[in-house]
This record gives sequence, C-alpha cells and structure tokens, in this order.
Amino acid sequence: MARVVVTQMVMRQKLTKFCHLRQQWRLFFSASSPQQQAEFFDPETCISSIKQCQTLQSLKTLHAFTLRSRFYHHHDLFLVTNLVSQYASLGSISHAFSLFSSVSDSCDIFLWNVMIRAFVDNRQFDRSLQLYAQMPELDINPDNFTFPFVLKACGYLRDIEFGVKVHKDVVDSGYWSDVFVGNSLIAMYGKCGRVDVCRQLFDEMPERNVVTWSSLTGAYAQNGCYEEGLLLFKRMMDEGIRPNRVVILNAMACVRKVSEAEDVCRVVVDNGLDLDQSLQNAAMVMYARCGRMDMARRFFDGISNKDLVSWTSMIEAYAQADLPLEALEVFRQMILRRVLPDSVTFLGVIRACSSLASFQQARIVHGIIIHCFLGNQLALDTAVVDLYVKCGSLMYARKVFDRMKQKNVISWSTMISGYGMHGHGREALFLFDQMKALIKPDHITFVSVLSACSHAGLIDEGWECFNSMLRDFGVAPRPEHYACMVDMLGRAGKLNEAWEFIERMPIRPDAGVWGSLLGACRIHSNVELAEMAAKALFDLDAENPGRYVILSNIYASSGKRIEADRIRALMKRRGVKKITGHTVIEIKNKVHTFVAGDRSQPQTELIYSELAKLMDRIRREGYTPDLNFALHDVEEETKEKVLYVHSEKLAIVFGLLNSGPGSAIRIKKNLRVCGDCHTATKFISKVTGREIIVRDAHRFHHFKDGTCSCGDYW
Repeated sequence: MARVVVTQMVMRQKLTKFCHLRQQWRLFFSASSPQQQAEFFDPETCISSIKQCQTLQSLKTLHAFTLRSRFYHHHDLFLVTNLVSQYASLGSISHAFSLFSSVSDSCDIFLWNVMIRAFVDNRQFDRSLQLYAQMPELDINPDNFTFPFVLKACGYLRDIEFGVKVHKDVVDSGYWSDVFVGNSLIAMYGKCGRVDVCRQLFDEMPERNVVTWSSLTGAYAQNGCYEEGLLLFKRMMDEGIRPNRVVILNAMACVRKVSEAEDVCRVVVDNGLDLDQSLQNAAMVMYARCGRMDMARRFFDGISNKDLVSWTSMIEAYAQADLPLEALEVFRQMILRRVLPDSVTFLGVIRACSSLASFQQARIVHGIIIHCFLGNQLALDTAVVDLYVKCGSLMYARKVFDRMKQKNVISWSTMISGYGMHGHGREALFLFDQMKALIKPDHITFVSVLSACSHAGLIDEGWECFNSMLRDFGVAPRPEHYACMVDMLGRAGKLNEAWEFIERMPIRPDAGVWGSLLGACRIHSNVELAEMAAKALFDLDAENPGRYVILSNIYASSGKRIEADRIRALMKRRGVKKITGHTVIEIKNKVHTFVAGDRSQPQTELIYSELAKLMDRIRREGYTPDLNFALHDVEEETKEKVLYVHSEKLAIVFGLLNSGPGSAIRIKKNLRVCGDCHTATKFISKVTGREIIVRDAHRFHHFKDGTCSCGDYW
C-alpha cells in the first residue's frame, strides 16, 4: 500500500512539473519582448525546456533567448553542453559542433563526451576519432563514458590500428576492469575480425553482465564462428543468466540447423519473449536459412501487425531461398496494404528479380524505386546496375551507372563485372582504366577484371592486371584471384601453364582453383589433369555434384565408360544428387519453367510440333547435333532425340510462339548451357532473325544472326 502511495505522489509531482513547464512555454512565446521572456525562466527551467525541444526551430529560438538572458554567463558551460546534446539529437551536427567550438578550450570531460557521442550517433565516425585525438593536447583525460563511444567508432570504421591505441589508453587509464568499457572493447574487436582478442577479453573480465555475453556472441556471429557462438549461448543458459532480446538475436544469427533453431525458440518462449516482434522477424530469417520456409512463413503469418521489418524479412528470406516468385508476391501484398518500402526492402526485391533474370520485372521495380525517391541511393543504384546486368541488358545498366551522382568501388566493380559476364572484355578494361584514375580498386574489382579477361581470352592483359595488384595497389592476391588466372589459362588451352601456376601458388589452392582447372579439362578433354583436379575437389568440395558430373562426362566423352560409371557410383554412395537442369522464360509478366523433355505446358503439342519444324530448318542451314552432350548409355538415334528436347530449346520455341515478331527472347538456365544447345541457338537466331539472350550459371550469351557474343570462347 505504501509503495502505491509513493508511486502516486511521484506521478503527481511529475505531472505538476510538466504542467508548470507547459505554462512557462506559453507565457514565453506570448511575451512581447526578450526582457519579458526572461522573466519567465530560471536556469533549471531553461535546461528542462532545451531537453523538451522537438524541432530545430524551437531549439534555435530558445538558444537565442539564452544568449540574451541575465543568467547565461553563470551557467554557460552547463547550458552549452545541453544545447550541443539537443542539437545533435535533432540531427544538426553543424550547429552542435559550432557551439562546441566556441568553448572548445574547456577541459570539461562531460562536454567532450557529449560532442564525441554526437559525432558517433550521427555516423560521423572519423570526426569522433579526430576529436578524441585532440584531447591529450588539452590534458583532458578520457573516462569510462568516453571509451565506449570512441570504440564504437573504431568498430564501424574497422580501424583496428586506432582501436588498439584506444585499448592501450583504457589500460593506462585504469578502466580495463570497467564492464561497460570491456563490453565495448569486445564489440570493437569483433567488428574488426579479431575474435581471438574478443575471447581473451571475455575470459579476463572480472565482472560480466548480459551485454558481455551478447557482445561476444555477436562477435562470433559477425565472423562466421557460428558453432562457438551457440556454445557460448548454451553456456550462458547453463549459468542461469537471463537472456535479453539482443543476445537471442545474436544466437539466432548463429543458427544453421533446424534442431538449433528449435532450441533457441524454446529459450524465447521460456523467457516470455515469444511476442517480441523483432524476435519473430529474426525467427523467420533463421528458419529460412535452415531451409524450413514453411516455418518461416508460419512465423510471418502469425504476426498480426506486420511492420516494415516483417515484410522485408519475408521478402529477403524467399529471395535467399531462390523462391523469387514468392518474394515478389509478398512485395505485391505489401504494396497493396500501403506499407511504404525502404531501401532494404528493395534490395531484397532486386535480389528476387535478379534470380528470375526478368527484364520486365526489373523495369517495373526500377520505376517504383525512382518514384519513391528513397535514401541510401548509392546502394540502390548499384543494385539496379547489377539487376540490369543479370537481366541481360548492358545498355540499361550503363545508363543507370552513368547517371549515378556518386560511385564507389562497388559501383565500378559491378559495371566492370557486367561487361565481363557479357563477353565484352575490352570494354571492361577500358572502364577499369577510367576507375583507376578516380578511385583505388579493391580485391573485388580485380576479380571482376580478371574474370572479364578470362571470358574474353585476353591473356596478356590478364597477366598485367594480376601482376599490378600488389605492385601498384598493395592488394595481395586471394584464392579467388588465383582461380581466375587458372580459369583464364585453362580456357585458352594453356593447361600445363595453369598446372605450373597452381604449383607456384604461395597459398594452398582451394576448391575454386581446382574447379577452374577441372572446367578447363572438360573444354580440352584432358583426362590426366582432370583426375588430379577431381581428387583434390572430392576432399575439399565433396558435396558439390557438379564436380562428379564434369569428371564423369570427361571420361564418357573420352570413351572411358567404366571410369564414368565408377564416378556415378561414387556419387550414389556419398548421397550426392545431380542438380536437375531447368530453363526459365518470362512471357507477359509470367514466368514459365522447362526441364528436359517437359510436357507440362498447356501448349505442349504446339511446342513440340514447332520444335520439329525448327530443327529441320537449322539442319538445312548446316546444324549437326553434337552427341557428346547426350546420355552415353543409349543408342545414337535416341541420343539425337534427347538433345532435341533439352530445356533450352523448349524454352526458346515457347518464346518464339508467344512473343511479338522481332522482339528479343530472354532465357535463363540454372546450369552451364549445353554445347549442343549453344550451337543450335546460333542457327535458330539466324533462321528466325531473332536475338536470343541466354544467361547460364557462369555468363551471358547474346545470339544474333548466327553468331554468339562469346565468340565460342566459353
């Protein structure tokens, strides 16, 4: 009873103070002169008023009043500190810093902390570190409130060098045992990739709280140490520490198995957090990552008041699960319910469109983005460039790229990669030269350039690019760069040179390097090197069915039927299943999927009838079926019939039947396009006068007038 009475008294006091403050504001703004305004405020009321300002204009008005007030000089530092804080909270960092600079010779640590925090909260991390670096010049010693803000800035900038310096300052200042500073150090090192230091700090901390556990779990999640993150979360539960929302979110980010997901969800329910919407949203993503889209959808449908994050999470989950149609349907429902998308939503939608390779959908989504005038324009514009590249339109991609007001290294790399994927190696190199004059390329850029050289057969240019990485730009080659070089040499038939290159590598070859060599062996039918590459791959990448299929096909095409059967049997023993090839085509905003020998379409009879006529036409033009791309254990006549009904050919015929005369036909194959279909498509483009754009798992092929943009170099 006494507690209730005290609570009522406190509430009554707060209400009285609020009513008094509101009355003061009314009198203040109705006063006719600054002198009259000053009569209504004492310093305490003025500070309270500053904290209550919700707009920049009202704060500026109050600020002007304080400058003319009779008590300003007695409370200037306290007032300035509160004004700086409020200006920053309203997003006016320029006003905040201008005011701070007027008293920057002050040694008041609280004022400096406020300004450092203002920079951090407004994502001006560099300026916060610059300000921190000035403190020793004025003999200002940082305290336990300074370090968390500065360490947060170091983490976001991934500035490990500055972070180590701050860590030393923490130790020298005697704050190494402060739990809040310790938590900030763990978070900083986690963002900088130093999980080993994170764990050492955790183990040495004399005091821990739930944020400590959350910080280390988050560090593990950020750096791909998922098993360690879940083990730590389990230890936390075993020690009886009650988890909060953040630590559970970090644990969910570590989950990769359904059983792990169920364990985490039990913790959520046991701690009464099952109605927390942020956890429901995260659970959707978690189950989708584990391949349980049914559970992800169940969580989504169970949220009564879906927020933007709910819709965005479901769209992204479908997109990552390679269910683009479902992702676009959720996006459509979201728009119908008048939920305004943001840039993150559109990135998920763009991912779905890219997966479909739907040019029409790309145009629609791009139009909506332009109409919405969204923030984060750089990331969106770059994603749209990538979208058009993957939908087969370099022209639209380049238009968006040229109109971008800002470009970063990702933007340039995306456009360069686009030229490479479409077989325009020279254009990729020309754009790379333009980029180098404006911005330093990174390791991703060099992957794009080397890949472009590989697809275009530009051997000398590829070597020059590879050699310039460390020499001119200080970028050390990674496994993916070595894989590009092996691919480039292998495609050109320089298999021995590729093998010698692998043997000279200063790092251990990974699956990408050996996979490039195996692919080259398929092109040039080199059984001996294929066996050596496959041996390494069966250890490094044993779950990838493509490795087994390529080696089996190499054996079969070389007449080694027994060896081919042995590899197929090995696949079966290891439980590795071959991926079923399929081809998709979009007609009138509807996506149609074909597999080899497909008869599920309503137009099946018409498709097969037209296909037979088309094959007769291209035969008369000189097409000869390449039986090496048919099954090897059937009769020759059957092989030819099997080739005719490959999914690529069925999709092309469907496009010819259902699209306007003269329009381009765009199809997407989930695997590498078969060699016979590649040859046939060249002839089809010639006899029909149609441009046919094919996107496969590796690149684009633009067929026109009997030729392909790849120049048969693929």
